[in-house]
Amino acid sequence: MAKATARHILVDTYEEAEELLREIEGGADFAALAEVHSKCPSGSGSSGGDLGEFGPGQMVPEFDHVVFHDAVGVVHGPVQTKFGYHLIEITSRTE
Repeated sequence: MAKATARHILVDTYEEAEELLREIEGGADFAALAEVHSKCPSGSGSSGGDLGEFGPGQMVPEFDHVVFHDAVGVVHGPVQTKFGYHLIEITSRTE
């Protein structure tokens, strides 16, 4: 069964996510931005956005699709879910 690890930043608006993505692309530290800006209800922001290891179907469908289909080591987003807008970095994935 596939497994992945990822980290994310969850914000309320598309514009916030776009601005954070520009900062990351400009060299800002993903983990530091997650600690300051992420509104994740699980508290992942305090650990730099780290979500640990999970399998398909454990996250909302939009998030799950990115993590199990898109490139590893790249920041993806903004990805809209019922929780808000995510920037997602897939840190590892096994098939």
